[in-house]
Amino acid sequence: MECLFGLVGKDFAITVSDATSIQSIVVMKHTEDKSRNLNKHIIMLYAGEPGDTVNFAEYIQRNVRFYEIKNGIELSPQAAAKFTRRQVAESLRSRQPYSVNLLIAGYDVKTEASQLYWIDYLGSLIEIPFAAHGYGAYYVTSVLDRYYYPQISLDEAKVLIKKCIDELKTRFFINLSNFKIKVSNKDGIQEIVL
Repeated sequence: MECLFGLVGKDFAITVSDATSIQSIVVMKHTEDKSRNLNKHIIMLYAGEPGDTVNFAEYIQRNVRFYEIKNGIELSPQAAAKFTRRQVAESLRSRQPYSVNLLIAGYDVKTEASQLYWIDYLGSLIEIPFAAHGYGAYYVTSVLDRYYYPQISLDEAKVLIKKCIDELKTRFFINLSNFKIKVSNKDGIQEIVL
């Protein structure tokens, strides 16, 4: 019953994740952070089985950091997404596959471009201007498809995110009351409130 979505604009990537933790028919809490900052410019959002998601997210976060310490360079969003996809694909061929769906968004300092990658539990990877995971994706994707355009500004993206959240609150039968919104740009990652 989760919802993750994001989009890229002229010089930023914005991601949104619901903050509700649900187990069966019980809402456990409304303050769950379903994202990890992989480095200063890359955000990873995750959804899926609770144990798998947190374990896998921490594993990726630590390995990206280890690479940066070992080699002295920061990974680009594309490199982080390809590394993550490979880990999902390799786990799929093992006895303990991770049941995770991911969005990786960030700002590439070298190319000065924002990127968003959609990765599913089967190890599929695609770079895309806007994306969503979870049951909420059925509602959010149509709104993003209608109002998104490639040169969208940050202020316009905030309005679009608000439309998506309003659509979820109106049509989705689960009450997703809280959302965590993060923006990645040349200055790094900031959490914002609408």
